[in-house]
Amino acid sequence: MHFVIMGCGRVGASLARTLDSAGHTVAVVDRNPDSFRRLGGDFSGSTITGMGFDRDTLTRARTGEAYAFAAVSSGDNSNILAARVARETFGVANVAARIYDPRRAQIFERLGIPTVATVRWTADQMMRRMIPQGAVSQYREPSGRLVLAEVHLHPDWISRPIADIETAVEARVAYVTRLGEGMLATPDMLVQEGDLVHVLCAVVDLDDIVRALDRPIPEAEA
Repeated sequence: MHFVIMGCGRVGASLARTLDSAGHTVAVVDRNPDSFRRLGGDFSGSTITGMGFDRDTLTRARTGEAYAFAAVSSGDNSNILAARVARETFGVANVAARIYDPRRAQIFERLGIPTVATVRWTADQMMRRMIPQGAVSQYREPSGRLVLAEVHLHPDWISRPIADIETAVEARVAYVTRLGEGMLATPDMLVQEGDLVHVLCAVVDLDDIVRALDRPIPEAEA
């Protein structure tokens, strides 16, 4: 898979090295060519000097082929603009933008900007947004029978209540992470784009739950 990362600071370089070492193709965009030194001599991806929201720059980064795009520069406005261009112009499905000001993040969400992450997010958490398939196990109770896991939701679940998830699969939604903040789940809470959903379920059921939630909702249930 191909990934594009805008910003080669600590988080951007960490993402790029991790994806590169996993065998993916990676293009890193930054307006300061000196920042690419953070990637190290073993980095086999491409580096593009330029503004991360410039269409020509993103074209050189092969953004149109990207599975995911991460905007992790030091500027909120640049990150949001780049994320919107990647999503709306190049059609990238998985977009993550790092936002330093939580108040801005809330405004951007109301404006319909799809996927934002606050400064509290680490490179590991950003990676989950870029490669959302599967589940991330967070806690297993002592008997080993129950697990608390973060699962990826298909976009069909957006604007659906939490109760619908619990009806569809053998799991309880324990909490939702929204804009970097944990929120206790309630049955009538509506799923928003960018939410991370954490479910409590039996270990033996987790794989089935992951597959069920990661596919489109059947028309009979929609």
